[in-house]
Amino acid sequence: MSGFSSEWLASREPVDQRARNVRVRDGFLDHLRASTKGRVPHLVDLGSGTGSSLRALAPAIGGPQHWTLTDHDPALLALAKSAAEPFADCRAEVRQADLAADLAAALPDDADAVTTSAFLDLVSERWLGDLIAVLAKRRLPFLAMLTYDGRAGAAPAHPFDETVRQAMNRHQKTDKGFGPALGPDAAARAVSAFAEAGFLVIAGASDWRALAAETAFQTMLVEGWAQAAREIGEDEASIAAWQEDRLSRINAQGLTTLVGHLDFAALPAI
Repeated sequence: MSGFSSEWLASREPVDQRARNVRVRDGFLDHLRASTKGRVPHLVDLGSGTGSSLRALAPAIGGPQHWTLTDHDPALLALAKSAAEPFADCRAEVRQADLAADLAAALPDDADAVTTSAFLDLVSERWLGDLIAVLAKRRLPFLAMLTYDGRAGAAPAHPFDETVRQAMNRHQKTDKGFGPALGPDAAARAVSAFAEAGFLVIAGASDWRALAAETAFQTMLVEGWAQAAREIGEDEASIAAWQEDRLSRINAQGLTTLVGHLDFAALPAI
C-alpha cells in the first residue's frame, strides 16, 4: 500500500482545509443528523493518516461524536490518537487495518457513516465496487473529500508543465496496493458508480489553490511530480530543468499552484 510521510500530510493540511467543499459537507452532515436522530454519531474514516478528516469535520458536527480512524501505517496512527483532543465532546480511537485485504472488517458494526480524504484515487475499480457494495448493504452514508481529478497547473506556466501533468496522471494509475489505481479517473467513476447503486450523490469541486507563501508545500509537490515523471520515463534533462525553474520560483515566492479535486457525498435513503 502506498504511504505518505507525516511531513507531507502536515504541509498539505492547510491547503486541504481551504479546499474542502462546504456544500457537500453540509449535505452529508444533514443526512447524518437525520439518520442518527440525536444519538452520538459514530464515524469511521478510511485511510486516516494523522486524522485530517476528523479535524475538518468535528467542528461542523459539533457536540458529542465518536470516531474510528483507520490506516495501515502505525506511525501515522500514533499521531492520529491526539486528533480529537481539541474537541471537548469528541472521542476517537485508532485501528490499524489492511483496507486492501478486508474492508468489511474495518467497519465496526455500530458505524453510522464513513468518510475519507485524498484516498479514492489510490484504489482500484474492483475495490471501489467492494466499498459501494458494503455501504449499500449497511445503508451507510459516505463522504469522500479531496479526490484528485487529473487537473493541475501553475502560474506562471512552464512549457514542460503539461508533460509533467500527463506523466503524473499515468503514474497515478499504477498499483498503490489495491490493484491498478483509478488515479485521475477516480472522482468521476466513483460519482457514477454510487449513483448507479442508488445513492443520492452531492458533488462539488475542492481544488487545491496553493499560495505563493506556501513554499514548503509547493516544494514537496514539485519534487513529487518530478519523481513521478522520472519513474514514468520522461527525459531526465527536461525534468531537471523544469524542476530547477519551479523550485527557484517557489523559493522567491513567485509561484501559485492549482490541483483539481472533487468532494462528494453518497447518501442512502433514510
